[in-house]
Amino acid sequence: MSTITNRLFASTAALTAASVLAVGAGGYWAAARAQSPVGPEAHPPAGGARITPVGAPTSFADIVANVAPAVVSIDIEKKAGPRAVSYGSQDAPPQFGFGPPGDGAGAPPPRTAAPLRASGSGFFITADGYVVTNNHVVDGADKITVKTSDGRALKARLVGHDPATDLAVVKVEGGPFRFVSFEDHGKPRVGDWVVAVGNPFGLGGTATAGIVSALGRPNISGSSFVDYMQIDAPINRGNSGGPTFDLEGRVVGVNSAIFTPSGGSVGIGFDIPADVAAATTRQLMQDGRVTRGYIGATVQSLSPELADSLGLKSAHGVVVAGMTPGGPSQRAGLRSGDVIVSVNGAGVESASQLTRQVALARPGDEIRFGVLRSGERREIDVRSGLRPTEASLADRDDGGPGE
Repeated sequence: MSTITNRLFASTAALTAASVLAVGAGGYWAAARAQSPVGPEAHPPAGGARITPVGAPTSFADIVANVAPAVVSIDIEKKAGPRAVSYGSQDAPPQFGFGPPGDGAGAPPPRTAAPLRASGSGFFITADGYVVTNNHVVDGADKITVKTSDGRALKARLVGHDPATDLAVVKVEGGPFRFVSFEDHGKPRVGDWVVAVGNPFGLGGTATAGIVSALGRPNISGSSFVDYMQIDAPINRGNSGGPTFDLEGRVVGVNSAIFTPSGGSVGIGFDIPADVAAATTRQLMQDGRVTRGYIGATVQSLSPELADSLGLKSAHGVVVAGMTPGGPSQRAGLRSGDVIVSVNGAGVESASQLTRQVALARPGDEIRFGVLRSGERREIDVRSGLRPTEASLADRDDGGPGE
């Protein structure tokens, strides 16, 4: 096993030194929701025999057989970068971070002109060849190859990508292809069974099972648009962009990252929820990009300490910390120090919540903000602009936690 692992690691693309690695939700109306028995029956009997929880499936084979033909491996090639790569070590403390897909963490690749190669996962969502994956899998790729479960290698083109949610759509010709659908209407429950299928370490066609461990995990990627679903189904490098299914074979998440002190799975994986993935990929298929509203303001969640310093009785709202000169907020009359308490009549409690509400607007839409200024409530209408790319916002350093 170590020989295979080392060989796979040797051909990796660049990875970050951080230990939450890009590895690569909606609803879980799982057919079986396990409830362990209470009382003496909850404990395994003497002799080591285990009692299967009531409602637990005896096998995931039927689910995997049904969905596996829609799951693909994605190989990419791109030009080697000029910078060295840091990989971290076994002794490094676990921390959060994201990076390109890859199949390893051995010695850094040589500084040559040879192309970098890496592998990820994806899945068909239409019969005519649209494939969902992670943005970090295909970002900067000069060549994208989709490998199907029946052994075909198909040239793919990038349809669109969205760094803000780490999602991308590629397209292959041919078909019809077996495809799967998002479960983007129901709400998940912690404890529901899930099955992940993907391409860890370039092995392809690998299924793992577990449960939903937690929901609504923020601040995993720094994105204001994704609160991640945490699962304990083992996922590793190369699972990036692969699907996680409920027991009815519906996609409930897109594998995106793991938390790990060593580079391998420790049972803490993070998925982009299916409702976010479904809405984003629909826009990418239609327009090739995702458009979001923008007001040109840096905002900050209101903490009790900050509320007290501003003389406010409660910590409900979001503080305007700064504005883009000449941007929509400044033109509409918002000021630094204003406390936004509502957006289009709906209360707002955090910077990320405000950002998502603003993002729903189309460029040119009027957004009405309820604002506290010097203790007085007022309404200010801001005409939304078009949100710049995440890279542009970072370069301009006006992106703040909320905008």
